[in-house]
Amino acid sequence: MAEFDLVIRGGTVVDGSGGAPKKADVAIDKGVIVAVGKVDAKGRNEIDAAGLLVTPGWVDIHTHYDGQVTWDERMTPSSIHGSTTVVMGNCGVGFAPVKKTDHDRLIRLMEGVEDIPGAALHEGLFWEWESFGDYMDAIEKRPHDIDVALQVPHGAVRVYVMGERGAKREAATDAEVAEMRDIVRDAIKAGAIGFSTSRTVAHRTSDGDLTPTIGAADKEMMAIAEGLKEAGAGVLQWVSDFREIDHEFSLVERLVEVSGRPLSFSLVQADVMPDQWRDLLGRLDKAAARGLPIKAQVQGRPVGLMLGLQGSVHPFLTRPSYRAIADKPLEERVAIMRDPDFRKQLLSEDLEPGHPFLNSLAGAYHKMFDLGDPPNYEPAPEDSIGARAKRDGRNPDEIVYDILTANGGRNFLFFPLHNYYDFDLENALTMIRNPNTLFGLSDGGAHVGVICDVSVPTYMLTHWCRDRVRGERLDLPFVVKSQTRDTAEAIGLLDRGLVAPGMKADLNVIDFEKLRLLPPHMVYDLPSGARRLMQEAEGYVATIVSGEVIYREGKPTGALPGKLVRGHKPAPHARAAAE
Repeated sequence: MAEFDLVIRGGTVVDGSGGAPKKADVAIDKGVIVAVGKVDAKGRNEIDAAGLLVTPGWVDIHTHYDGQVTWDERMTPSSIHGSTTVVMGNCGVGFAPVKKTDHDRLIRLMEGVEDIPGAALHEGLFWEWESFGDYMDAIEKRPHDIDVALQVPHGAVRVYVMGERGAKREAATDAEVAEMRDIVRDAIKAGAIGFSTSRTVAHRTSDGDLTPTIGAADKEMMAIAEGLKEAGAGVLQWVSDFREIDHEFSLVERLVEVSGRPLSFSLVQADVMPDQWRDLLGRLDKAAARGLPIKAQVQGRPVGLMLGLQGSVHPFLTRPSYRAIADKPLEERVAIMRDPDFRKQLLSEDLEPGHPFLNSLAGAYHKMFDLGDPPNYEPAPEDSIGARAKRDGRNPDEIVYDILTANGGRNFLFFPLHNYYDFDLENALTMIRNPNTLFGLSDGGAHVGVICDVSVPTYMLTHWCRDRVRGERLDLPFVVKSQTRDTAEAIGLLDRGLVAPGMKADLNVIDFEKLRLLPPHMVYDLPSGARRLMQEAEGYVATIVSGEVIYREGKPTGALPGKLVRGHKPAPHARAAAE
């Protein structure tokens, strides 16, 4: 007679603690891991994991499924890549709290900041809520494949309290500041995992306006910190340019001191300030030495733009001939572009002025690469379009044109926007190894027409632990721990991220030798038929949430055990006793 719901037999367990892998069985019952070791009893279901890895499910702390979670049961692409818990509401954008008069305003903010099509949001969002608590209730009613946790977005709070004045970044009155504090406090008490804000000029609405929260006064930020203190829970998530670095970092430290809560901020190497990340790491280390719970979220590959005819950006976007056909269906555009006369005309044209970012990309062929299959996210400088053109004596525009119009116009070029100033990932390696950083910044659900970094958890295993040839590799136990136990504990979810008795049974069974990323491609499955970049992987034998197999060999099983995570979760008794 079966004793357990599920037994995973004979796998190599990389348990999330950072310890050495070990061969063991894993028994699961009622959604919880009950035994790790030699399990003699049978399971009602069993998975033969001989020769396979068994790890905790990935805990991704930086996603933007705030809209998708309301209309979709599957949090793809994240769940495809072994994530079993995702945190959304990052970067100060989201859809609650909200008044009926501000629905469109929040859509334009999300569309601009996170490149999620407005048409999809208008059709997909049903706005069954006003308060943040109402929003959580609406999400909780819909089953999902994986667990989701929410943060209170500063932009929505500010607009809710101040209306158009908040959107226009005007100063809040004392009464408005107090109301924001109360909203954040009450949302945290209702189960929000934290609060997020943005202070970067890169975040703008679809109309080009700056995000409502940039430049928010210190008193406003400190009042919100008081709200977290009153709630006695929650984390702070921070995005900033850190241009006034002394004041900005001091504000971060004061927020942590006042709230008594952990804070994490996004850290990348930007070409325009290539050494700022070192300064920030130095300040971070000093703050940590003082006992302040501050971390930086980092990414183990470039923040890369996918340039293609199906996407939001490519090098010909501001040429007059292309602009004349830009709204035609892809097949028709490609047919026109394959005409020799059209090609000659387009390649002879100057870029239209007034598009500084797009035009800067169009000439940066030294940093533009054919992504390839499997995708290469650490390409050598000699493989750039510019280097290829110089070797072959060709105009780089011609090479780009040929790549983009091949394969029915479905190809993508890779442009590493951040973390690739020196054309390798050595700086990213320094960030990863710093004890005060966290794995993050996948942006799952966002930038759907130009970035597809949601596959980073898989890439950390394939590239850093197995395939890297341009430098050192990372130990598998370190990488697994970094995207399971470390990220779970950073947001107060102490019930997951370890393969140990008493822990939530969120697991991946992985064929490490066969694990590989497939190239990104465009799908049109958002509401209204809107597009989004999709990327799959091979080698995930099974992904398990609360003891139920949600994916088998990359295919969904139909199981939807995912729940809304309300608030922090204590360590289970079995784990707490062991520690």
